[in-house]
Amino acid sequence: MVLHLYDTATRSVREFHPARSGTASMYVCGATVQGVPHIGHVRGALNYDVLRRWLVHNGLDVLFVRNVTDIDDKILNKAADAGRPWWEWAATHERAFEGAYDLLGCLPPSIAPRATGHVTQMVEMIQRLIDSGHAYAAGGDVYFAVTSFDGYGELSGQRLDEVQQGETLAEGKRDPRDFTLWKSAKPGEPSWPTPWGPGRPGWHLECSAMATAYLGAEFDIHGGGVDLVFPHHENERAQSLAAGDGFARFWLHNAWVTLAGEKMSKSLGNVVSIEAMLRNYRAPELRYYLIQPHYRSTVEYSDGALSEAAQGYQRIEQFLRRVAGVAGVVHTGEIKPEFAAALDDDLATPKAFAVIHNTVRDGNAALDSGDEKEALHLAAAVRAMTDVLGLDPLSPKWAEAGGSETPSRQALVDLVEGLLNERQMARAERDFARADTIRDRLQQAGIAVEDTPNGPLWTVRDA
Repeated sequence: MVLHLYDTATRSVREFHPARSGTASMYVCGATVQGVPHIGHVRGALNYDVLRRWLVHNGLDVLFVRNVTDIDDKILNKAADAGRPWWEWAATHERAFEGAYDLLGCLPPSIAPRATGHVTQMVEMIQRLIDSGHAYAAGGDVYFAVTSFDGYGELSGQRLDEVQQGETLAEGKRDPRDFTLWKSAKPGEPSWPTPWGPGRPGWHLECSAMATAYLGAEFDIHGGGVDLVFPHHENERAQSLAAGDGFARFWLHNAWVTLAGEKMSKSLGNVVSIEAMLRNYRAPELRYYLIQPHYRSTVEYSDGALSEAAQGYQRIEQFLRRVAGVAGVVHTGEIKPEFAAALDDDLATPKAFAVIHNTVRDGNAALDSGDEKEALHLAAAVRAMTDVLGLDPLSPKWAEAGGSETPSRQALVDLVEGLLNERQMARAERDFARADTIRDRLQQAGIAVEDTPNGPLWTVRDA
């Protein structure tokens, strides 16, 4: 089966083939580094990380660009409110985002270009647009003339007579629907010299310039959150096509994480920070929670749903550890065809996770029946499938640093391990009655204990 992806531009699921044989090119809109990341920010990064891993699994070399918007009104305002230099504020929060991506298992991008490092490319693009009649300068600002581009609105479905850019009115703008490519300098703000006077880039211009600088005039996939469809991606598409670039062949958009039905955002004050989440859940459990739903489905945050996801990850983890304890080293095997079919169907991760959990169930049944060879085979398939999703519990990322316990779970681990040590000592002293009593206490508390050649293995039984 060939990979199919939902393309926002055509509103259809289309068969994906890269423009260049053997190489897939992706540009994903990264963070505007105005503050610390929350789970709404990282959901998209995780979704596109899964897509990237699946493309790599299928033999493609992936050029993956995720930009950093490090100059923006919000950055300037928040830095000023904090009494800190704008560049230091941006750099500090850029590091926070990179740390969150790494903590949750995102592969590093091929490059993470900053907007401030690509003003030259932006100026060149503006000049092309002016020369072709799609942009004009006025009072130190430069605007894109929306009505000059016949395809405006095709990505988002906006009607031209209803377009509102959300920009403040300014003298010299010929049409209120036109959007800003270049902003003239204001006192105290950073600026760069251009033929139209000093100033700084508009948000939409940044991504067009950076995408084509690294991936060429035409590339395979442009990704971002559904909230970026309009105006950001609509304007990116318009200015890029008007400048003569083929630009993105597929437009992908992930849905929001919501709280009480509202998109998570700092302006609404309804954010749940990564730091807060990781006080109670491990990083792979949070990753599981955010990638298990389909990327185009809204995730309504609740602690109950996150707890359920954590238990789902733990069932996979416990199965693999159980097999390793009984049958030895679990190597990575082959993914199941049903799993591949799910991901080829527009990254249907709910179906993919269902295949994994069915395999775990079959593997546990094989162990219970004494068929260690079959259990080992199924465990190898589970490792392969979870590896594609960036969630292999036995990988160094999660088995060591990435899988470190939360304080609450560490307390459980310490308690159970302490009791098991007492049980082992009792058995060594041939005090089997005491050993059985400890085991019974654990079972009554919902802890299943299995004696293996490598020592006792414990798991939390499903409720």
